[in-house]
Amino acid sequence: MELWHILAVIAAGFGAGAVNTIVGSGSLITYPVMVMLGVPPVSANIANSVGLVPGSIAGAWGYRGELSTTHRSTLVRLSVASCLGAVIGAFLLTQLSSATFKIVVPFLILFAALLVAFQPRIARSLKPAGGTRWTALIGLVFAAGVYGGYFSAAQGVILLGVLGIFLAVGIQEQNAIKNLLQCLVNIVAAIFFMARGAILWDYAALVAIGSIVGALAGAWLARRIPPKVFRVFIVVFGLCMAAYMGWMAVR
Repeated sequence: MELWHILAVIAAGFGAGAVNTIVGSGSLITYPVMVMLGVPPVSANIANSVGLVPGSIAGAWGYRGELSTTHRSTLVRLSVASCLGAVIGAFLLTQLSSATFKIVVPFLILFAALLVAFQPRIARSLKPAGGTRWTALIGLVFAAGVYGGYFSAAQGVILLGVLGIFLAVGIQEQNAIKNLLQCLVNIVAAIFFMARGAILWDYAALVAIGSIVGALAGAWLARRIPPKVFRVFIVVFGLCMAAYMGWMAVR
């Protein structure tokens, strides 16, 4: 691997770690960068999921204060749903053909980018219900876990949207729960992939190095600056990458 490849993946990992902690969707940075460097799409997605585990842990740790104020029963219910969904998503990734993945990914990236763009508007228009509807909440968190186990981009944004609808807690508490759940999804998916022996460890390690520092920086920044600049960057980058991956799939 050339030096500039190493630096590019570490830088992408830093950006992903920071963005994941602040708003989610950091995989829209790391995954396309690895594909552009010549890593096969499925292998890049697996390396990305594994590499972001340390950053996810760091991001959740950065929000440990907010997590301590959340009811333990809430965290347990949502954590179990996320982990079960992650197992199914990771299983689907290893069972479906790489050709299917190449076709599906551009649409997932486009969906992720659009979700990032419209998430603030959705969050403002949908208010938490007076009482928590646990069946719907757990079902949607489970679905987000399936999505995250298969393709991790924007699972954080999906979770923020779901939590904002069903849980009457502040945005920082929602972000803390989101960081914990996406951390668990990444860990479960990584364990599944390790058991299958399907990881490019050099790329995963480089993503991990960048994501740890980025996540800690993101936790600090999330409390001090609005995520608008990050959101605009992710949306533009995501739309470009959706077009690029679509072109790669059909050429």
